[in-house]
Parts: sequence; C-alpha cells; structure tokens
Amino acid sequence: MFKKIFTVAALMLSSVVFAHATVKTEMGLSESLAGKSETYRLQVPVEKDMATTEIRMVVPEGVKVSRFMPVPGWTRTVEKDANDRILSVTWKGQLEPGEFIRFLFQATNPASTGTLSWKVYQKYSDGTVVGWDDTSEGTPSSKVTLK
Repeated sequence: MFKKIFTVAALMLSSVVFAHATVKTEMGLSESLAGKSETYRLQVPVEKDMATTEIRMVVPEGVKVSRFMPVPGWTRTVEKDANDRILSVTWKGQLEPGEFIRFLFQATNPASTGTLSWKVYQKYSDGTVVGWDDTSEGTPSSKVTLK
C-alpha cells in the first residue's frame, strides 16, 4: 500500500515539476560544459485557462546569446547592455490553454563551472505575470549546471 501511495505521489510531483518554464540543452539536459557553445531550449506550457501572450527570459550573467531560431507567429525583442551582450529576450505571440512552446537559441557558457539560473516571466491575456524566478511564491527558476 505504501509503495502505491509513494508512486502516485511521485508521479503527481513530477508532473508539477515538469510543468514549469524550463531552460535545458537542446537534448533536454540540465548540464553543460563551462565555456562551451550550446543550443538551449526554453519550454513554456500554458498553466492557466487563458492564453499566454508574452514570455520574457533573463539571460544569466556571463552567458553570451548569439542567435535564435525563429518561431512562426511570435515576435522577438532583446535588451542589450553597453557591450552589446543580450541581457533579456521577450517573445510576444499567442499560446492557448493546453499548449506549450519551445524557443531555441544558441549561447556560449561562462568559462567557470557553477549553476546558471534562468529567470522566466510568463504573461497571460488578463495581464497577470507568473515569474519562474525563485521568489517566495514557490516558483523556481530553471537551473543548468556547468561542469
């Protein structure tokens, strides 16, 4: 009986964990190599009964984003610093309930090992924003470990 309850609880927890906005390598890994050029994917599901209209991703310190794969129906803008490094990316479009989207981009990892924390902000059609940014509301940012 305990094993069955544990299995059901684990499945429920895993569905919650995988439901959030995540940044992983193109192959779906949460690990990469320091200093390596990598293709990353940002995956965002709609978790409310209304459309997502905007997704903003903050690029971790030391990561150098170089190019993006276009996504039909979505426009992209970037915010850069004085040295032309991309600080954040905002995609605008329409993502309906029950759907998810993936944005692919290429970047070079920082030369040192550690953890990259990708903060993502998801805006819904009613104007509310969910921040996957380690705030006190329990919405964790996506993490990639650099080895």
